[in-house]
Formats: sequence, C-alpha cells, structure tokens
Amino acid sequence: MGARAFDSWELGFVSDSNYTIAEIAGESWKLIPERVLPLVGGGVLPVVTGFIARDAEGVITTLGRGGSDLSATMIAAACGAEEVQVWKDVDGILTADPRIVKNAKPVETVSYEEAAELAYFGAQVLHPRAMQPCMKTGTPVLVKNSYNPAAPGTRITAASEKRTLPVRAITSRKDITLVDIVSTRMLGQYGFLAEVFSSFARHRISVDMVATSEVSVSLTLDAVNDLSALKEELSKIASVELRKGKAIVTIVGNVKRSSEILARAFRTCELLGVPVQMVSQGASKVNISFIVEAAEAEDVVRALHIDFFDRLELPDPEGGPDGPGGADGSAGGGTA
Repeated sequence: MGARAFDSWELGFVSDSNYTIAEIAGESWKLIPERVLPLVGGGVLPVVTGFIARDAEGVITTLGRGGSDLSATMIAAACGAEEVQVWKDVDGILTADPRIVKNAKPVETVSYEEAAELAYFGAQVLHPRAMQPCMKTGTPVLVKNSYNPAAPGTRITAASEKRTLPVRAITSRKDITLVDIVSTRMLGQYGFLAEVFSSFARHRISVDMVATSEVSVSLTLDAVNDLSALKEELSKIASVELRKGKAIVTIVGNVKRSSEILARAFRTCELLGVPVQMVSQGASKVNISFIVEAAEAEDVVRALHIDFFDRLELPDPEGGPDGPGGADGSAGGGTA
C-alpha cells in the first residue's frame, strides 16, 4: 500500500467559522468515509493533516485544543474503524501525574466518561473533545507511547472493565480561584442562581465546580480570568468573595463506592492537617472533586495515591461495579 499526503479538507473535513476553536460540521460524517474508504480500498494509505479544516466558504480554520487527536478520532469513527491509536510520550493513562507520584501506575482500561473527567480536571494525555466522535460510535481509543512501543498502553472504551480497586485515578489542577457568592436578598426569593450564571455567561467565563444552597453558591474558575467586571456586576445582588491560590483535587472512581472514597479521602486530608474548602460530586458520579490550597495539593495527591493504590485493598463486597463476580485487579486512569 502506497502512502499519499492529503490536506484534511480534501478528505471531507468541514467546520464552522470559529477560527482557533472550530467545530467539525455534521456533514463531515458523510463526506469523510465517502473519500477515505475508496482510497484505502484502492491501495492508498492517506496521510492526513490534523488540526485544520475549511468552513463552508472555503476558509481554512483550526480546530483548537486537542484538534490533532480530534482529526484522527473523527476519521476512525466516521469510517467505522475497529480502533484508533493515539501515540503520546507516556505509557498511556496513569493513576497520577508521574511528576508528583513517582510510582504512578499505568492503567489497562478506562471508560470514555472516566477519561474525559480526568482530562478536564488536569490530565494531559487526551483532551475530552478528541473522544467525542468515538463516544458517538463506540470506537475504542488506544493510547500508546511512541518512546516505548512495547508498553500495552491504555484502552478507552464505552464501559471500563470490572475491578476491585475503588479508584481509577487521582489528578489535580492548580491556579484556581474559589468564588463565594451570597445573596443579599430576602430568603426564598427566586431567580438568584439564574442571575448569577447569566452574569458568567455574559462575561464568557466558564465555571469548573459548583456547590449551591438556596441563598449562596460557591464555584471555581481558572485564575487567568479577569473577574473585576464580573464581581462588580454580581455585587448588585450578592456579596462576593474571591479566594485565589487554590487547587482542585479530583478522584475518579467506582460510583458504587463513593461513600468509601469520600470517607478515605477526608480521613487522609485530616491526617495531613489539610482543610477541605469545597466539595463537588459530578453529575456523572464517577468523579469527586474538592478544593485545597494550591501549596497543599501535591501532598494530598501523594497521600491519596498511597492510600488507594499502594495499600492492600479490601475486596469489593459486591464483586466489582457491576455486581458479584467481577474483579480483574486493574487500577485507575490518570494524568501524565
């Protein structure tokens, strides 16, 4: 089979016109297999440029963060491939950042959902956008190490395999601002949360974690955001306190053992003398995140890794996440 170079738009990559953050258009799902499969069937191996596309007017666009991996997964998913391989500089997804935890362990399998949560909260291996086409079609993603091809890597699929360990991985992200917003209105007045999040939308500021009550909301933001205008606007309806220098620590694990995970995590923080400042469990229920001081985050991650991965684990009384009988002993996914 002979190799031949192609620009992505020659093989069906059409996007919207949002340069630097362009989204692949729906018509690409039809165009890509129409153009790629006949080439492969005719003995041509297409070598395709990643990260770029063209909009409906023919203007070249860039797909933004994770765009190169997204190009590969889009081709694989649209063409019905058995698997897509993404080659990186680590042995797949790990149980923690190896720069923090020296004995971080590679993970054999994780689900799309688990991998996306890890990536969003600090893991660097595969951006969540890159997994979206494969999530749509159920195409497995294999993350391999180009510097160590013999390593088995990590396989990302629709459902991760059963395991005895309660946690898949531990990750963290620094440079976080914690925002506490307390309503100055009378108790029971409706519309407070709607106004708060409308303000964030108007200022185009993305929120990471949220914890709410009837009259208050605590949330986290990337510290790079300029919050002066937002604070001024919110101060008309609430008291606003900004606390910088925080970090998010995220544990991705077995939803059926969330109570155990929380208890052990809080016990670890107590032993370290680290106060937990906010807690959030994602709607997916595979991630539990909490806020600590940025200076304390690495110690917390190391201690949690010792507790969840280096100690002798007690067996899951239910035999794994899907009930009795499932236990392959595989560990979690993580950051690299």
